[in-house]
Amino acid sequence: MITTIEPSALSGAILAPASKSSMQRACAAALLRAGETVIRHPGYSNDDKAALGVIKDLGAEVSELADGALRVKSQGVAPSGELEVNCGESGLGLRMFAPIIALSEKAIRVKGEGSLLKRPMDFFDEVFPQLGIRVVSNGGKLPLEIQGPLQPRDIEIDGSLSSQFLTGLLFAFAAAGAGERGVAIRVRDLKSKPYIDLTLQVMKHFGWEVENRGYAEFRFPAERRTGEPEYTVEGDWSGGAFLLVAGAVAGPIVVRGLDEWSTQADKAILQALCDSGATLEMRGEEMLVGPVDGAASGPARAGLKAGGAGPVGLRAFTFDATDCPDLFPPLVALAAYCEGVTVIKGVSRLAHKESNRGLTLQEEFGKMGVRIELDGDLMRVHGGQGVKGATVHSRHDHRIAMACAVAALKASGPVTIEDAEAIEKSYPDFYRHVAQLGGKVNIEL
Repeated sequence: MITTIEPSALSGAILAPASKSSMQRACAAALLRAGETVIRHPGYSNDDKAALGVIKDLGAEVSELADGALRVKSQGVAPSGELEVNCGESGLGLRMFAPIIALSEKAIRVKGEGSLLKRPMDFFDEVFPQLGIRVVSNGGKLPLEIQGPLQPRDIEIDGSLSSQFLTGLLFAFAAAGAGERGVAIRVRDLKSKPYIDLTLQVMKHFGWEVENRGYAEFRFPAERRTGEPEYTVEGDWSGGAFLLVAGAVAGPIVVRGLDEWSTQADKAILQALCDSGATLEMRGEEMLVGPVDGAASGPARAGLKAGGAGPVGLRAFTFDATDCPDLFPPLVALAAYCEGVTVIKGVSRLAHKESNRGLTLQEEFGKMGVRIELDGDLMRVHGGQGVKGATVHSRHDHRIAMACAVAALKASGPVTIEDAEAIEKSYPDFYRHVAQLGGKVNIEL
């Protein structure tokens, strides 16, 4: 699919998509919670669909209710039939569900698709044997064959690559009765701590209260309380970040459905918007975001630069994205319109995403005339000098496609995005939502 975005003025209101981070964790919890669970405001991105597919393969029954909610009936991890699970292209899906799959004593083959086939999975080769799990990998990559049952034991893991491995172990240990055994998970150098906050929040909702000792040690309760039979998926700060940046560049707009008290890591986009000088007003779960002066956007309005330089007044900022690396793409789209050099820390977290995002951002935004320098763990974006019309490629990365689309809103000419369907992974309604806000979007299938 090829999508072309022409320079546009945005206005109006939009509801943020459902959080796939919240949705996938809810799927895991609903699987492990014996009985019936109702998931409200479910997501339908490719990653969400993959998570639903995994829990079905592991024995859960999923049905849609009249109001759009999902009913999950489960007896725990109880696979039958073909013992194979496909995690799609979801890194969280694989890393979270692999320890959960290991609760079964059956040998289960775990597959994936796309970029997930290239991501390193040495963690399982190193850690699973310590927990009594047989694992066979393809040289540290997919496919995997996993056979449990997992035996909770005192263990220490490296948290520097991804917090998603820890999320899976927390769910699996809790379900396997780690509290009764008095064992703990110890973690070195944990990254993306807010995502662990989200994991613990979801687990608590479903009845597992895990003790977090400074993100260095996690202990489990001897007994699990009943938990809630319903869960409402949060609005997505990761996808919402692109809408908020679009509003700062080409708005103002109102974004609804984002909880300012959320534990999602990507809520940190609010700090970047404030530091850039964008107009930002929070009214509960409704947020108004616009250019610096808050005036209506459009080529003729006062305060808008010529030649694709975007709104006047946005200023360069410094931001540490180590704990929220998924914010790099929307941050770069914002920084492209900020006067001066924006410095973003955390480039080391980008190598094993859907693409090597540091290099991809540098190359694709370079086509639009935005100079980006990579210096170790730092990225420097030279902004406020104009964004040009160009043809770019998503590199099969959903967040690159959305970042280029947002940057296109005040470019000097149309921006054409090849492989634009990459957005289906996390935010399938993204282009439709941009168009609903007034964006000039042309899609060629």
